[in-house]
Amino acid sequence: MKFNGYATDDFWDEMFLGRSEEHGHAIAREAARMLVERIESLPEGEVQRRQASAERALLQMGITFTVYGDDQGTEKIFPFDLIPRIIDADEWLMIEKGLVQRIQALNMFLDDIYHDQRILKDRVIPEHVIYSGKSFREQCIGLNPPKGIWCHITGTDLVRDNQGQIYVLEDNMRVPSGVSYVLENREVMKRTFPQMFEATRIVPVDKYPSQLRETLEHLSPNAVSEPKVVVLTPGIYNSAYFEHSFLAQQMGVELVEGRDLVVADGFVFMRTTKGFERVDVIYRRLDDDFLDPKTFRPDSLLGVPGIFDVYRSGRVAMANAPGNGIADDKVVYGYVPKIIKYYLDQDPIIPNVPTYMCWDEKEREYVLANLDKLVVKAANESGGYGMLIGPHSTAEQRAKFAELIKENPRNYIGQPTLSLSRVPTLCENKFEGRHVDLRPYILYGKDIWVLPGGLTRVALKKGSLVVNSSQGGGSKDTWVLQGKRPSVAKA
Repeated sequence: MKFNGYATDDFWDEMFLGRSEEHGHAIAREAARMLVERIESLPEGEVQRRQASAERALLQMGITFTVYGDDQGTEKIFPFDLIPRIIDADEWLMIEKGLVQRIQALNMFLDDIYHDQRILKDRVIPEHVIYSGKSFREQCIGLNPPKGIWCHITGTDLVRDNQGQIYVLEDNMRVPSGVSYVLENREVMKRTFPQMFEATRIVPVDKYPSQLRETLEHLSPNAVSEPKVVVLTPGIYNSAYFEHSFLAQQMGVELVEGRDLVVADGFVFMRTTKGFERVDVIYRRLDDDFLDPKTFRPDSLLGVPGIFDVYRSGRVAMANAPGNGIADDKVVYGYVPKIIKYYLDQDPIIPNVPTYMCWDEKEREYVLANLDKLVVKAANESGGYGMLIGPHSTAEQRAKFAELIKENPRNYIGQPTLSLSRVPTLCENKFEGRHVDLRPYILYGKDIWVLPGGLTRVALKKGSLVVNSSQGGGSKDTWVLQGKRPSVAKA
């Protein structure tokens, strides 16, 4: 029995309910039973053989990411585990509705913040929280992005606690990465378990590139029948360069760097071997700071001089819109339930993790007194950096974070340490539970569309809660089981 001895411990397990007292083996959840039976029926050593085969396939595909400052070499194969995470149709429908609600409210928030600022005037959010945010762009005040959409591509991180409750952990609305791994993981899994895909009603994910292109073309501000779309990358040294090139290739559009674009006569043009070609829509994988040296950082060599003025004048569209980073500031995150209530008059379908604001004196005192129990995060860091996981920290690390919080309280939040749910993971020759999160991808164009499933990231180190690839994490395929429901949610 492959899962004999598998222990769910005191965690919520995505595949198993617990152990049978009578037989002593793990009891599979209904949605996972067919997969468990299939794995149990495989010959001894077959799971390990298929895992090795999947890793070879990923290596041949060149699916890599870059870790900066790694002495062993920057390019790494993104670790992959064969055992998928399974979500049944009813639960996915709830998640999808919750994500659509959240994106609608955050888009309304962004438009308000850069125009009338009603939410500040009504004192729902303190003014200083917005104006002191590193990602608030004064240059974007008064901007009117095409179709009124600010957040076109979002990757929202979800977690489940040991009671089974799903929470939004953070909103990634600037340049969220990882969707290429979703698509490639699925290709590998279809090769590895072909019979499972024939026998199980798993919602496909291969529509994403065409849906992304459709979303981008919808934004075109210029009256053309076939808008010219490009993907703007910082270049080959960016950690997600593989994804930039992969998505451009999958959509059938050009991958460009800043030096390939030029502003002339009030428009943006792409240099080609046949001359200049006008660009209508730019899917930028470049942070605001580096976008235009005339508007943002003057020392940027990655952007396009003058491109922001073309954007402001409405002659080119960008996804995501400059300035939307204020909506995924981790301090603003704490106000999202109020944002949803303010703009939609609804309660959040998916709740936030309880959050303590260190700018508030009382909440700061609580965080400082409980550093050994809490997770502390910097407002604008990503990739698992700028974070303290209290229960796993040293006295020296806690002392350092206490000083950082006191020096710049606006930049930090505290949250309870959640016991993240787990999924069986192949560890050498046996299955052990490893903690996971989930990053679904949401596209906002003509409609709001949610990619079924998303990227399940797994903390491969035993006991670790950090799932980021730069911190030793890997990924799994995410199977959403089909049910009778519409696939597109209207905005």
